[in-house]
Amino acid sequence: MGNVRSAYTDSVDFFGLNTPMELVEEFGSTLYVYNENMLRRRCREIKALSSHPGFTPNYSAKANTNIHLLKIIREEGMVVDAMSPGEIVMNLAAGFTPDQILFISNNVSAEEMQFAIDHGVNVSVDSLSQLDLFGEINPGGKVVVRFNPGIGAGHHQKVVTGGKETKFGVDPASMDEVRAILARHSLTLCGVNMHIGSLFMQPEGYVAAMQVLLSIAEQWVAPAGSSATGTDNGLEIIDFGGGFGIPYRKYDGESRLDLDALGTAFHAAITEFSDRTGYKGRFMCEPGRYIVAECGLLLGTCYSVKNNGTKRFVGTDLGFNTLVRPAMYDSFHDVEIYREDGEPVAETMVQSIVGNICESGDIIAKDRALPEIKEGDIIGMLDAGAYGYVMSSPYNQRLRPAEVLIGSDGRPRLIRRRESIDDLLRMYPEAEEFAARFRACA
Repeated sequence: MGNVRSAYTDSVDFFGLNTPMELVEEFGSTLYVYNENMLRRRCREIKALSSHPGFTPNYSAKANTNIHLLKIIREEGMVVDAMSPGEIVMNLAAGFTPDQILFISNNVSAEEMQFAIDHGVNVSVDSLSQLDLFGEINPGGKVVVRFNPGIGAGHHQKVVTGGKETKFGVDPASMDEVRAILARHSLTLCGVNMHIGSLFMQPEGYVAAMQVLLSIAEQWVAPAGSSATGTDNGLEIIDFGGGFGIPYRKYDGESRLDLDALGTAFHAAITEFSDRTGYKGRFMCEPGRYIVAECGLLLGTCYSVKNNGTKRFVGTDLGFNTLVRPAMYDSFHDVEIYREDGEPVAETMVQSIVGNICESGDIIAKDRALPEIKEGDIIGMLDAGAYGYVMSSPYNQRLRPAEVLIGSDGRPRLIRRRESIDDLLRMYPEAEEFAARFRACA
């Protein structure tokens, strides 16, 4: 049954056997809610990009590291990457084996590299100095190098990770230096990778960047029938990175990324390459956002409504400590509105949804034409499964939300509890003393 504004979640049966009001009543506000069926569907769509036997999608865990979601992604046959020792630990806890994890490092210490090496995880480096550091601590080892294809894509400058204006990757023009460092430390180049940015919606740029990386990889693959040996025969991984976008403006009818067109070009490129060169290793892509964004949303509550001059503000507990993307990237998230016995409302007014953080930039939806939001309404911020909870914080000492998974049977279960005041105190040496005082005052 529809609510004030709920056409999208109604159409995909997002909440299963419960209403948003029931979920907030049971688990509290604010609340991240994920849908298992949606998550599995997105995994299968990406796996269907190619039937090539060497193709395995590599989920970019930085998008969402909840262990319970990682377990589902593993069950769907994907491998995973990591950006830190913490992400390596989360991946291992979810059941991924070391050979299924790629540590894609960026400006990390020798200690972090050693952590990955000690856990049997392949390490990708993205600069000549980091390649040299890796060789110093792991001579004779295998390494992956991230190259910059010179092509970038993304919805905001802060998420473009390819091209000459970003910090990422080795310039392909430095190949002689790469070879020299590898030789100096007796390293084997076991993989090459790239990443052009986040949230591309047209496949052409990605396919063009694929060809750049394949031309680099070809320099390290012995021709079919060749008897060449050594590092030129050591390539095991070609990882094209990610940035697969999703339609955030669902109520405006925004089109989806054409996975059929992308899959046709992707499959053709890797099949032609392997047939021509004899390459027998893995081909990977890194869809993080595409896998988890749409399977998650954030629920919050409206506590006040006011007008400042001609501006109408809807005051909520949806501070940017819970979802920072709108404040950090000017990102758009569609809004749904739910209330007890609510019915669809067509008439709209311009409103800004703001949070409870003491910052003027604490705006989660600015100047939106929406049905009138009233005190007590539950608000849903769609497509918050990627870069939502993982980027949340206790700023203003606000507590991070709980996370709930709507299972394939439609029933909700808690997959991460809400942060507590005790959690805020736990990192201090005097934690027990503080906690005792807090309990005495409670």
